[in-house]
Amino acid sequence: MKKITFYLLLSSLSLLFLNANAQTAIGIRGGVSIPNLTGGGSDQNPLNTGYSSRFGPDFGVYAEFKFSDLFSLQPMLEFSSQGGKKDGLQAFPTPAAVAPLFQPNPAPTYLYANFNSTAKINYLMLPVLAKFGWDFKSSPIRFYVDAGPFLGYLIYAKQFTTGNSTVYLDAGGTQPLPGGAQSFDKTTDIKDQLNKVNVGVEGNVGFAYKFKKSYVFIEGGGNYGFLNIQKGTANGKNNTGAGLIAVGYSIWIGK
Repeated sequence: MKKITFYLLLSSLSLLFLNANAQTAIGIRGGVSIPNLTGGGSDQNPLNTGYSSRFGPDFGVYAEFKFSDLFSLQPMLEFSSQGGKKDGLQAFPTPAAVAPLFQPNPAPTYLYANFNSTAKINYLMLPVLAKFGWDFKSSPIRFYVDAGPFLGYLIYAKQFTTGNSTVYLDAGGTQPLPGGAQSFDKTTDIKDQLNKVNVGVEGNVGFAYKFKKSYVFIEGGGNYGFLNIQKGTANGKNNTGAGLIAVGYSIWIGK
């Protein structure tokens, strides 16, 4: 929290100074987020590994403070879709109601079944991006790259599971339990299981088409959170990250 407070204080002071010395633009950006969850280090287990990417919206509003033809600074308030999905045979924790069936032997930590699972985790993020751009001679087209840190705050987190499947003792699906197919249709709010704050980096590469007092752009990039999102270790540890494709519009209001 000390690092986060320092980051916010430094960003606020920098923007107060920069706003007085730079040409200013405001803009909007929207596009598609392609997030995934990566399992972390020694905390990997069948629950936090095996995710693939899903799709979600990403949009934001920003200000751009331009100091030269080369360099500008761009803080943004961004809604970011994170998470991931699993389809097919996968692990789930052995339910407490099922554990007595294994007595006198101990119940296994995990059981396996064939179903679909999607983790939808949304953040409100504040990235501050250093932006470098180059014009194509006398052309209105401009190439740019940007990168910088972000602070993220968790606003939504749910796990959606669907499907009907036989339950198995093993990851290969060769040892079925009696009882036939079970329903896995369920929505679980997992927000209380996750840390509220994340920090990481974001970066983009794009092309802009300039008009007299505005420009439109298309860019691709991504973000990655440095902190494990889970509060505990029962379900392992994961980091968030996402690819991004976006378009936007900006208008200059400064000098």
